Amino acid sequence: MAQHEGYYFSAALSCTFLVSCLLFSAFSRALREPYMDEIFHLPQAQRYCEGHFSLSQWDPMITTLPGLYLVSVGVVKPAIWIFGWSEHVVCSIGMLRFVNLLFSVGNFYLLYLLFRKVQPRNKEYFL
Repeated sequence: MAQHEGYYFSAALSCTFLVSCLLFSAFSRALREPYMDEIFHLPQAQRYCEGHFSLSQWDPMITTLPGLYLVSVGVVKPAIWIFGWSEHVVCSIGMLRFVNLLFSVGNFYLLYLLFRKVQPRNKEYFL
């Protein structure tokens, strides 16, 4: 069973990514406008995406650290140079939501690594 672990993980990760993409697509079609707390986070993320990192432009309703905004800029900004997309497309609600999809797949991988760390590899365990 251990020799097939890589195949099982690849299949599980692929399925997770596929389901995440399908959910992302369904939600993006149904919710074209900011939803729930996106009314606060989206304008802030778009300001960061436009290069405005000033504390004077920080929304006081946001209580989280700006890490996700900075990572989002680091992920989506290269699309301007690589694909030639406009800043309007790169900083859109759909693209910024897509960064969260990438984080969900990354979390799946981190959970897998944690499980491997905690789960013993001893064959006697399975008997």
